[in-house]
This record gives sequence, C-alpha cells and structure tokens, in this order.
Amino acid sequence: MTPSASSALGDFTSATEIARRVSSREVSAVDVARECVARIERLDPGIHAWAHLAPDVVLRRAAELDMQLAAGCQAGTLAGVPVGVKDIFNTAEMPTQMGSPIFAGFTPGNDARVVFDLRRCGAVFPGKTVTAEFAVHTPGPTRNPHDSKHMPGTSSSGSAAAVAAGMVPAALGTQTAGSIIRPASYCGVYGFKPSFGLLPRTGMLKTTDSLDTVGYFARTAADLAALFEATRMRGLDYPVSNAALSDAARQRKGARPWRIGVLTNAPKWADGEPYAHGSFAAYVERLERVGQEVQVVRVTLPDVFERAHDVHATIYDKALSYYFREEFDRHTLISPIMYEIVARGRAITLDAYKAALDAQSAIATRFDTEVDACDAWLTLSTGGAAFEGLDRSDRHDSCLVWTLCGAPAVNLPVFAHGHLPFGAQLVGRKYNDYRLLDLVDFLESHGLGGADAPRPSPLAPALGGPSARPV
Repeated sequence: MTPSASSALGDFTSATEIARRVSSREVSAVDVARECVARIERLDPGIHAWAHLAPDVVLRRAAELDMQLAAGCQAGTLAGVPVGVKDIFNTAEMPTQMGSPIFAGFTPGNDARVVFDLRRCGAVFPGKTVTAEFAVHTPGPTRNPHDSKHMPGTSSSGSAAAVAAGMVPAALGTQTAGSIIRPASYCGVYGFKPSFGLLPRTGMLKTTDSLDTVGYFARTAADLAALFEATRMRGLDYPVSNAALSDAARQRKGARPWRIGVLTNAPKWADGEPYAHGSFAAYVERLERVGQEVQVVRVTLPDVFERAHDVHATIYDKALSYYFREEFDRHTLISPIMYEIVARGRAITLDAYKAALDAQSAIATRFDTEVDACDAWLTLSTGGAAFEGLDRSDRHDSCLVWTLCGAPAVNLPVFAHGHLPFGAQLVGRKYNDYRLLDLVDFLESHGLGGADAPRPSPLAPALGGPSARPV
C-alpha cells in the first residue's frame, strides 16, 4: 500500500517533490491525482479557477503512469505532477473553449505541443483553467484565493488562482501584455514568462504573432526550471535560440557576484501605490545586505522605453482586428471591450502597423544592449496588491514593456499589503533564461524568493473573506 496522497500533495507541495515521490514509488500517481481532484472539488466553488474538470481522464492517465513505473519504465521529470492547462491550449481529451460560448464543447482532437511535451515528461492534467474571452481583457469568474472580493489578475487568472490555492502545483499560462506576471503577483505565486519563442505555440489560440508567449505558474524556483526544461524548443532547427541557450557564458554567471539592476523609472512606475514603492525599497535594502554575492546597481531607462505602451497598443489592436474579424462582423463576441479593440484595430493602417513592428524591434534591440550590463533588472510586477472588484479597471504597470522586448521575466512573490500579496519582477536579456532562473534559485535560497508571500487558507475563499496566513 502506498502512503496517503496528502503526504505527497500536501497543502502546497512542489511539482518537483511530487515527481520525486512518484518516481521512487513512495506514493502512487493515482493517489496524487485523486487528492488533487478532491481538493479542486472542495475549494473551487469559492474560487472558480476551472472551466472544465476531467476526473476520469486524469485518474486514467495516472493509472497508466503507475503501471509503466511498476513495469520498470523510466520516470519522466514531471512524473505524476498535476498541471492546470489554460483553456486556450488544445487538449485531445478535454474541450477547448477559450472563454467563449462560440466554442462551447469544442474538442480539437489533439494536444497543443506544450501539453504534449508535459505529458511526455509524465505530467497529468485534471482540467482546463479559466481564461478571459479569447485571452484578452474581459475577466472570467475566477476570484482571488486570498480574498474572493478581489480580482485575481488578467487572462491567465484561473491558472494562477489554482496554483495559489494549492489545487495544483503548476499550471500553464500565456502572456501577450502582462497575463502571467500580473496574476502571479496578485495571487502570490511564481510566474515565469520565458523569452519570446522558446516555448512552442503550436495548437493554441494566437492573438498577436510578435507578442504571444507561453509560460508557467509554480511554487518554487526548481519547479519553474523543471517546467522550462521539459517544454523549451531545442535543436538545430532553432539556430539562434539554440546557440544562445547552449552558450555557457550567456547562461551561467561564473564566480563573480550577481549584478542586479534596480529600476525605479520603468514606464508606469508612478502609477504604483506608495506602499508598493516602500516595499520595493525595503527589498532592495535586503538585497544590498546579502554581501559580496550580490552587486546592486541603479539603472535609469532611456526615454525610448516610454513609447512602449503606445507601440504595444498599435500591434495588439491591429492583430486582434485581423484574427477576430469574422466574429466582429457576425457579432458573436461577448464583451464590449473586444468590439472596441477590433474597431480600433481596423482604423490602424498597414503602414502604421509596420511602423509599430519596426519600433518594437528598435526598443527590443536597445533593451538587449542596456540589460546586458546586468544579470537581470528588478522592478515591481504590479503597482500594488489586487483591487477590490472583479471587473474593476486595473492600474498600469510595466509588464507589457518586457513582453514587447521578448525578454524573460519572473514574478517573485515577496510582498504583501495586509492579507493580499504582490510581487517583484526580474527581467533578463532575451534567451538568457537559464541565467535568470539561476538567479531566482539564488534569491529563494537566501530568503528573498517566495518565502515572504502570504498563502491562502483552504477554507476562507469559499467564505468570502480575508484568507491569508503567513508562511
């Protein structure tokens, strides 16, 4: 008899710990999957993180994995790990509805490439997490696990909330502006947006070709690294990224100290709350006290970055007006904001769109040059904790700037305002993803990663009140 699943899944057990225990057959994949489903069924009525649950599917897949391990097959790096899948990725055994009634019940018949890669490494999938309508702006029903009256973030909110509440240890998300970093900040978990193009986009909803990026939510730095390693593009078919990721001088810092550039003039910094600026300043002071292993430098951004939000808006609106032109004409979209975006995009000329793409390239090139003096830049993920009100307009932040640059970014769940979390953001040079993840691991090992974030009580979200307890 295997130990109970709660000893493997626990309240907030990491993905890598689950994989270790399943691989060693200390606990069965079925027990983990069963406990995962039970937690979702108990907690999700107060959070609404899931668009579709498939208990029979995840239990069957877990049983198949257990039989393979019993037969002596080699365990994958994510053996038995339950992973939530944002409902814009194709899944062969579950519907893919993309937050729209137009696709209610639609089953594409195949897995997205990133889902396939996770499955190949032993992951199992309990269901699909809630997304905004076509992963744009209209919020779904998901509530912040720390307080159900507060927003959970943008389009990947279901994935972030599911991880934050302990329903799954990891989940897939996407970011076109801030839809990984922002919900990770508001829900108090790690969020990783890798460099643009490093994770495959085959078999998923596309909205903006030069911006859409696949990424993850997780609980530890090791989990982020394991998920990235399982799914990133590799090989000579991808010569630029393969060369960069294979370059030890780019990916490992060597014996010198970590160089962290502190940004306090990032675009939209002034929109942040005073308490957020104060928390950030205190965090920088803690970094400076680490000692000789860290060198903190102050970075001032050139004025060119102030154009980023306008450039992003032009690219985003024009691309959406192309991809959703039929739905716009047929009037089958749900939300007013989608009609507004498509209408704006139609008014943008092709020359203006091409000029915005050129501007994106220029800003990204300037970023690549500027950031290379540091291992990463540090700024706020969001200007504070989540606002009350699920459909309230959010404050501006700098997330989309780094998306525009194609840069890797990580939310560190290190701050709290009362019972609500928010995060600091590390941004690295494009394709220096391994170095960035090494820095996250270093900070976590020195108590500067995720240990300061509040975690939600498993019962409070359903009761509709404050739910944080300190770690």
